[in-house]
Amino acid sequence: MNDAASAPRRARVRAPELLGKGGWLNTGGKDLTLADLRGRIVILDFWTFCCINCLHVLDELRELEEEHRDTVVIIGVHSPKFVHEAEHQAVIDAVERYEVHHPVLDDPELATWKQYAVRAWPTLVVIDPEGYVVAQHAGEGHANALATLVEELEAEHGAKGTLRRGDGPYVPPEPVATHLRFPGKAIRLDSGTFLVTDTTRHQVVELGPDGESVVRRYGSGERGFVDGKGDEARFNEPQGLCGLPDGRIVVADTVNHALRVLDLSTGEVGTLAGTGKQWWQGSPTAGPAREVALSSPWDAAWWRGEVWVAMAGVHQLWAYDPEKGTVRVAAGTTNEGLVDGPADEAWFAQPSGLAATPDRLWVADSETSALRWIDPEGAVHTAVGTGLFDFGHRDGEAGQALLQHPLGVTALPDGSVAVSDTYNHALRRYDPATGEVTTLATDLREPSDAVLVGDDIVVVESARHRLTRLRLPEEAVRVDAVAHRTRREATEIAPGMLTLDVVFQAPTGQKLDDRYGPSTRLLVSATPPELLASGEGTGTDLSRELTLNPDVTEGVLHVSAMAASCDDDPSNEYPACHVHQQDWGVPVKVTPEGAARLPLILAGPDA
Repeated sequence: MNDAASAPRRARVRAPELLGKGGWLNTGGKDLTLADLRGRIVILDFWTFCCINCLHVLDELRELEEEHRDTVVIIGVHSPKFVHEAEHQAVIDAVERYEVHHPVLDDPELATWKQYAVRAWPTLVVIDPEGYVVAQHAGEGHANALATLVEELEAEHGAKGTLRRGDGPYVPPEPVATHLRFPGKAIRLDSGTFLVTDTTRHQVVELGPDGESVVRRYGSGERGFVDGKGDEARFNEPQGLCGLPDGRIVVADTVNHALRVLDLSTGEVGTLAGTGKQWWQGSPTAGPAREVALSSPWDAAWWRGEVWVAMAGVHQLWAYDPEKGTVRVAAGTTNEGLVDGPADEAWFAQPSGLAATPDRLWVADSETSALRWIDPEGAVHTAVGTGLFDFGHRDGEAGQALLQHPLGVTALPDGSVAVSDTYNHALRRYDPATGEVTTLATDLREPSDAVLVGDDIVVVESARHRLTRLRLPEEAVRVDAVAHRTRREATEIAPGMLTLDVVFQAPTGQKLDDRYGPSTRLLVSATPPELLASGEGTGTDLSRELTLNPDVTEGVLHVSAMAASCDDDPSNEYPACHVHQQDWGVPVKVTPEGAARLPLILAGPDA
C-alpha cells in the first residue's frame, strides 16, 4: 500500500519564488506566487520557443496535464535564448502558436532560471504541495517518470492532508478571427494559387492568386493523425510543403512526426512516412517509410529524385524515396552544432528550411543562425553563420554577416537565395557569386518562408497571419549592423582539471539497462576546440575528467548525454524502455575563483 509512511524519502529544498519582468500569461491578468499554488503539485517547464526539444516537451506534457488537471499545475517559465525571444509580444504569440494551455511566466532576464540553477533548455522542475523542489529533469523523454512521480506525490500528500484538488489558475485568452493563424510554409501551384500550412489551426489552406481569399481548406482543424477526405483528415501543426512529380503534395506534419500526402484532385490525405511516434536514439534510421519513426519534420524539398526532409527534431536531413517507399538519414549525426564535412560527419542545429537548385540543396539551420548547403557529392558547407551562440543582423561579407534564427530559404533566378531571417523580421539575400549578404526587406513579422512569383516575392509573415507580396528591389535595404551573443551568464570554472558529472538517477520503477552493453553515452567538445587540452570525445561513463588549456580563458563546453532505463519488473519478459537525452552548451569563463566540478542534471533529485 502506498501511503505517507511508505512514501520515498526526498531531499527537502525550498522552491525559490517565481520572478519575471515580463509578467504572466494565461492567468487572466493575475500574478501568481508559490503561495497561490500551495497544495498543488507544480511542474516548472523552463522553455524557449526557438527550441525544438522544448516544443517536444510541450507535447509530452499535454496528456499529463489533462489526466491530473485537478492536482497538477504546469507553469511555463519562458527563458529566452535569442534577443527576439525576450520581446513580450513574441512570447504572447508563441503561447498561442503552440497552444500552451497553462500559465506562463515571461522571464526575459532569466531571473527564475538563475534562481533554480537551470543550465539547459528544456528543464523540468517538480515542486511538491508543500513548496519543496523534489526533482529536476533536463531534456525530453521524461513523461513516464513524471507521471510516476505525480502519482506518488498524490498518494503521499493525499494521506498527509496537504494535497489541494480543484481547478487550476489557467485562464484561456480570447480567440482572434483571421483567415490564417501562424502560417508556416507556402508553395505556389500551377494554377497560380498558393498552398499554405495553417499551422496553429492544423490545416493546409489553398489561397487564391491574391494570397488572401480562401479557396479550400484541407483538414478538420482539430489536432490529430487521421487520413481520409480533406474535411475529415487531421494534421498536427503542419509546416513544410513540396510537390511530387505526379502532382501530389508532401506535407511535413511536424508534431505527428510524419510525412503526409495531399492529392489535390480528390482532396484525399494519406501518409507516406512515419509511425506517428517520435524517433529516439537506437531506433531504425532507414527502411520502409511507414515503419520508421521520424522527429519533427519541418520542411521538405524535391532534390535529385527524392524528397529531402529537414528533420528539425534530431538535427539531421533525411530523404524519402517515393519509388521504393523508403526513408534514410541523408546528412547529420544527431549532434547539435555547426560542423561541415562529409554528410555522415556533419552537425546541424534544428534545420527548418530547404530550397533546391540543380547543384545545391540550401538549408536554413535555425539554431546556429546559419545558411548551409549540400553539394551533389553529399558534402555539407556553411555560407553564413558561426555557431550556436552568435547571431544578429549584419550585412556584408558572408564570413562576418549575421542572421537570427532563420526558418526559410528561397532560390532566386540569378543563383542567389533569399533567407527568411525570422527573428530579425527581415528578408535577407546571399549571393554565392560575390559572397555578400544584403537585406531585401525589413519590418516583416517573423517571416518563415517565401515564394517567388515573377518579379515579386511573396513572404509568409507568420506572426501577422498573412502572405505579403514584395517587389524584389534592385538595391538592397541598408540597416544598422547589430551583433549578439546568447544572454546566459558564463559559468566560472577553475583552470586545470575540471570534473564533469552528468547526474542521472533512473526514475522510480526503472533501472539502467545493460543487457546489450553500456546504457549511457557522453560526448564532449568545446568552442573553440583549443579550450580543452584533453577529455573531448565519446565515452560511456557519465563522469569525466577534463583538462583545460591555460591559454584559453573563455569558451563553450558542448555536452551531449544519453541514458537508457527500462521498467524494473522481473515478471515482465519485455519491459518498456525509455531514453533520456540532452545537449548542453555551457558558456564558461576560466578564473582561479571558479569551480573544479561542473554538475549537469539529466534526471534525478534536484541538486
